[in-house]
Amino acid sequence: MPDPAAPHDRPAPVRVLPGQPYPLGATWDGRGTNFALYSENATGVELCLFGEDGTETRFALTEQTAFVWHGFLPGVEPGQRYGYRVHGEYAPERGLRFNPNVVLLDPYARALDGTEQFDRGVFGYVPGEEDTVMQTQEQRGAPLGVVVDPAFNWVGDQKPNVPFHQSVIYEAHVKGLTMTHPDVPEALRGTYAGVATEPVLTYLKELGITAIEFLPVHQHVDDPFLLDKGLTNYWGYSTLSFFAPDVRYSAAARRGDPAGAVTEIKNMVRSLHDAGIEVILDVVYNHTAEGNHMGPTLSFKGIDNPTYYRLVADNPRFYFDYTGTGNSLNVRHPQTLQLIMDSLRYWVTEMHVDGFRFDLASTLARGLHEVDQLSGFFTIIHQDPVISQVKLIAEPWDVGEGGYQVGNFPVNWAEWNGIYRDDMRAFWKGEGGLASEIGYRLTGSSDLYQNDGRKPYASINFVSAHDGFTLRDSVTYEQKHNDANGEGNNDGHNHNITWNCGVEGETDDPEVNRLRAQQQRNFLATLLLGQGTPMLLGGDEIGRTQGGNNNAYCQDNAISWYDWDNADAELLAFTRKLIALRKAHPGLHRRKFFSGRNIRGEEVRDLVWLRFDGHEMTDEDWANPQTQSLGLFLDGDGLDDVDAEGTPLRDDHLLLLLSSTYMDLPFRLPEFDHCRQWELLLDTADDHAQETVAAGAETALRARSVKLYRCTR
Repeated sequence: MPDPAAPHDRPAPVRVLPGQPYPLGATWDGRGTNFALYSENATGVELCLFGEDGTETRFALTEQTAFVWHGFLPGVEPGQRYGYRVHGEYAPERGLRFNPNVVLLDPYARALDGTEQFDRGVFGYVPGEEDTVMQTQEQRGAPLGVVVDPAFNWVGDQKPNVPFHQSVIYEAHVKGLTMTHPDVPEALRGTYAGVATEPVLTYLKELGITAIEFLPVHQHVDDPFLLDKGLTNYWGYSTLSFFAPDVRYSAAARRGDPAGAVTEIKNMVRSLHDAGIEVILDVVYNHTAEGNHMGPTLSFKGIDNPTYYRLVADNPRFYFDYTGTGNSLNVRHPQTLQLIMDSLRYWVTEMHVDGFRFDLASTLARGLHEVDQLSGFFTIIHQDPVISQVKLIAEPWDVGEGGYQVGNFPVNWAEWNGIYRDDMRAFWKGEGGLASEIGYRLTGSSDLYQNDGRKPYASINFVSAHDGFTLRDSVTYEQKHNDANGEGNNDGHNHNITWNCGVEGETDDPEVNRLRAQQQRNFLATLLLGQGTPMLLGGDEIGRTQGGNNNAYCQDNAISWYDWDNADAELLAFTRKLIALRKAHPGLHRRKFFSGRNIRGEEVRDLVWLRFDGHEMTDEDWANPQTQSLGLFLDGDGLDDVDAEGTPLRDDHLLLLLSSTYMDLPFRLPEFDHCRQWELLLDTADDHAQETVAAGAETALRARSVKLYRCTR
């Protein structure tokens, strides 16, 4: 092994002091910087400081405490770029991949100096050879860490703390949201600073959403196979650093100040809070960007491969892959769990975010070879006084056997309800035999969440998300059109459960376009007028299209960005109206499941299901595959809840009608002792319709439409 203390590009200017083993990473205290790196199997660690001209100075970290290599360097200030060379055995057949010829990124780096540079070398083995052949040439292609000053003026920042049952989530990409916005200064488009501009904040406030869920903002890697095709990893689900904000979305980094990305994203969070909007981050703790045994060595793999990755027990040269990306993080190891928890706490305490959506969360729950609710990850989350108090949302599946776990996550966790999406798409496509499923989905999916102590808001309801067709495309295409991805249209889902209204793709046919507009309103109405927590895919409210691409992960261009110049103003106004209706009526966002009792414990008919002839639904109706229309009466006196001051909640009596049949229906409005007249609040077939109907009289429910009424006397 080379002598870690030997001089290299230039002599070390200072002596390394012992420093502290915690916190991990680079911590500036005003006098200098403490560096601490965990490696259980290393035999030596060199800290490498880099000057503006690229010259490198190495310092041996000789202090080791509980497998943490540490040292303090006086005079090292914010802005300093650094990396590590880690010594040990290069024995892939035993899971060891140490190679001091590779400069590695600190897993705890708070800021990075740029993106990966494959042409400067990122492999611990010789490309073109087996991964067992150790690389002997210098590899400096990984981005470097940057020492940061954590100081930020959070005085006056107030987290909105919106109760989950009152939340309306908006899924968006930092770049896509702002890249073509005409009122965002050009220098700020596609950045955290762009999101914090007044035009964007005003738009989000007027839309009415309560939380924005950003696609990954942790620094990610653009895969070489995409770069070779002139594409990039736009979605960012290939994480390199769990602490550093991605410099690609930083106006400060564009100006040559990579550490400024940290301040910039803090400013964005604070601005959103000032607008009453929470910030939820989509996080990827199930795998990293280093791929399988043939992947690059950028950080974890060269620092301590067996600690950070799930290796195959009888052949640790290879990786378990429950994610489809080549590797899975080893959440069974205490240090890997600490890494995840330290990252989560950092984003809550230092960056003030309000929650997380966990990508492929089933992977994090895996014990040996099965999903286990009582895994160490869930246990440590549950008892943590910081993380347990923010919004926790699981994507409850992965690609491994038994990985589909919708409805099976623990208390305190909400879930992306993929069953909701599939049932609603099938219903509005016109498929029969779905009455009972739609009944469950509209009332919070009690079949999935009630028996384990969770509430209706545990169901994150969505009809479209970043992965799949946009809302407009789901009524325009039945087949994926992913040719721009360069994979022969073989990527992306084939089971989309969509209906193109008779024509594949865009058309000038006015009747087809009328129906498509109505179908979009139907989806939005059932999403925002039902129980559970609605999640709106950003851009659906203005008719954003991806041209039928249902896997636009690599499209950092007009395919994915918002087309603000061609926004559907009528659809936007309708969406705003829906969100306002939801907020105005507590009966549309109940905190508890329907129980048949009110807050005083009295028996009430808090909901009644109706046929189109005005009679109540029977068991035969629920089982009848021809049942494609439903009426749902919501008793405003049966909320079984109180407000923040302890006053019993009540609402108007509401009546929701929906029909996915191709025929117009004469729907008889119910007669109840407490409701003699119904006022129309919303009609997806005619957004300008006004109507007051006497109880017992009929209304025309147009084919494939939704109506909402309230009782006026």
